[in-house]
Amino acid sequence: MTATLNLAPNLDAPDAFYEALIEAHRDLTPEQSHRLNARLILLLANQVGDLAVLREALAQARAGLAAA
Repeated sequence: MTATLNLAPNLDAPDAFYEALIEAHRDLTPEQSHRLNARLILLLANQVGDLAVLREALAQARAGLAAA
């Protein structure tokens, strides 16, 4: 059975995560910031591990750009 993307709020401390994310980017050049994001995405994709879920997440993220 393939999992589906969970779009419901699921972080136990979203503000703390946001703060940690911003802190991780502090004092980085734009290039380093992009590299950090790419590495983070790959680490989290490995954690998810399900290609169908990852494709759904990519589609959702891209759709959000078109709507903005």
